[in-house]
This record gives sequence, structure tokens and C-alpha cells, in this order.
Amino acid sequence: MRIFIVFALLLLFSFRVRQQDIFEDAAYVQLLRAQYSSGDPSQWEAPVLDAVVRVGFKDIGVLPEVPFPAENPFSEAKKVLGKMLFFDPRLSRSRQISCASCHDSELGWADGRSVSYGHNRQTGKRNAMSLLNMGHHTIFFWDGRAATLEEQALGPLTDPVEMASTKELAVKHIRKVKGYRPYFKAAFGDEKVTIERIAQAIATYERTITAAKTRFDRFISGEKVRFTDEEVIGLHLFRTKARCINCHNTPLFADEQFHNEGLSYYGRMYEDLGRYKITGKKEDVGGFKTPSLRNVAATAPYIHNGFVPDLEGMIEMYNAGMPRPEPRGKQVGDTLFPTTDPLLKPLHLTPKERAALIAFLKTLSSPLRREKAPALPE
Repeated sequence: MRIFIVFALLLLFSFRVRQQDIFEDAAYVQLLRAQYSSGDPSQWEAPVLDAVVRVGFKDIGVLPEVPFPAENPFSEAKKVLGKMLFFDPRLSRSRQISCASCHDSELGWADGRSVSYGHNRQTGKRNAMSLLNMGHHTIFFWDGRAATLEEQALGPLTDPVEMASTKELAVKHIRKVKGYRPYFKAAFGDEKVTIERIAQAIATYERTITAAKTRFDRFISGEKVRFTDEEVIGLHLFRTKARCINCHNTPLFADEQFHNEGLSYYGRMYEDLGRYKITGKKEDVGGFKTPSLRNVAATAPYIHNGFVPDLEGMIEMYNAGMPRPEPRGKQVGDTLFPTTDPLLKPLHLTPKERAALIAFLKTLSSPLRREKAPALPE
């Protein structure tokens, strides 16, 4: 028993020394480089995970091909129609706002704003999420109110702050455009325009919005020279000391779960109760969906309200353990008062470690490709 305890202490000491001296330990960094670029994740050092995450955990990796649902299979004709509808402002009440208004290919398929402008220049509470790799997600919007991409496609259309239309009005606008008829026939077999077909076409197009392979993808697939030593260290920190892997896991770098980051502003200006508004469950107060970190360098600003302008600010907040508001005054005894997710803890990352982590996060981005808007039917 004594030998086992001594051995465990030695391992712990060795781990700590490695974490402290990793920038000076060239041999260890090269070992990490060989492991992570081996093409075999079983050779990687084990990630640092909380017990609640271990069940069903799937590590980061290369994204597979986008799946298309059986009830809405891919066709080129449907993609072509969906792209037109995505760029067509005639779906909105004002005929001035399209899906592309808030999802710009040159801005990482987001819009670069804290919150987007909508109908009559109104603004909502939430940051526009990027549509890149959206076909890999299983739940949609910051609060998870849509279970399919088809549902997601119609969400902004009927939101009074965004496109401010109705399903009936959107169908009416598109039916009036004679030029759409052959495209609906090619995609669905006849010229009939329905809101279900509009949603299916847009969702089909959105599933084709994918990012090119990143340096991270190429590095872990065997191209070991793709990463600098700093980026190798950043990757290792991501999976260990920095604890990012607890929420940003799977090849999507998102666990498809909801977490309270202490930023619901409960009872204050900017209050947003997040997932709770959908489920009504106490544990969901202030919970927001984990965003994918793929192409994160191109999709600032960050968090659900867009309050964090850059990666440096985001890492500083996580390093501090995120805010942990406590009830005051009338809030004392409030059973709905939100609690910051226990997965979030102070990290004690050094400036060099924070810089390495940011360097790694930038390897998750691929060059953006400008998507040319199609000619719209008349």
C-alpha cells in the first residue's frame, strides 16, 4: 500500500513539473507532437475530465461527412433552391432581410456584431451563431429551441425582431415569384410552394455550409510539421490543465449541452434566462448551448450576448473561473437564482499558457471562402 501511495505521489509530482516546465522541456513537447500527430488518438495522453463528463465522452478529432436526414435527403436541385431562398429578402415582412443578412460567408457565416439588426433596425439579445458545420449539430439556437435544422431555418422568419414575417406571408411572397416554379419542381417533383418545402430547401443548403480542413485536422492526421511547439502545447493544455475538453469535446468541439457560465445577468439589465425559457426547469436558468470552436478565430464577438470582443478576453474570463454571482437583497431565497456550472473553475494558467491556448484555438480555423449570392428568380 505504501509503495502504491509513493508511486501515485511521484506521478502527480511528475505531472505538475511537466505542466510548469513544459515550455522548457523540448523532449516532452516532441513526445506530445509525436503522439498527437500519430493518426491514432489512443496514443494521446488521457484528457482531464470531471466525472460527469466521462460517461459517453468522445474526444476531439476530424469531422466526418455531414449526415443528411432520411426525411430530407440531399439533392443538388434542393441545394440550389435552398441557396436562392437563403439569400432572398422576400421571405421577410419588409422584403429587405434575408438569412444571409446575419450569416455572411466572409464573416465566418455570422455577422461580426454583438447582436444583429432585424426588422425596422431592431436588435435582439443574442449573438448570431455561425452556420459553419451546422449540419453536424443536433440541437439549434443558444437556447436549443429547435430540434432540427429545418426548424432552425424557420425560426428567424417568424421572429418579430428578426424577419418579422409569418409562415403564410412567406409562402405568399414566394408563390408570387413565377421564376421559382421550375426550381420547386426540380427539387420536389411539382411547383407547389409550402413552408415545409421552403424549410427543407434552406436546411439542405445550410448542411452544405462546411469549413475546409484545418491545420488541426491535418496535424492529428499525420502532418506533424503543421504545428509549432507553442500550438502543440496549446492543444495539450486544451485537453488537460485548461479543462476546455470538458465542454468543447467531440470532433465538433462542442458537447451539444447547455451550461451556465454565470452570465445570465439574473434580475439585472441584459437578463437572459437562456434554456429555462424553453424548458421551465430550474436547472436550466442561465443555461446556453456550448458553441463549436471550429473557426472560432473568425466568429468574434463571443458568448450568447456577444459581450466578449476577442479570444484574449474570453480566455481571461475562463482562466478566472467565470463569474459566480451571489443572491443579494430580494434575491436571497429565490429558488430560481442561477448557479454557475461546477465544470467552470479557476485555471491558474500563466500568460505563456494562455498565449499557447489561443495559438492552438487559431489552428481550428480554415480560410474563409466568399459565397457569391445567386441571381434570384423574378
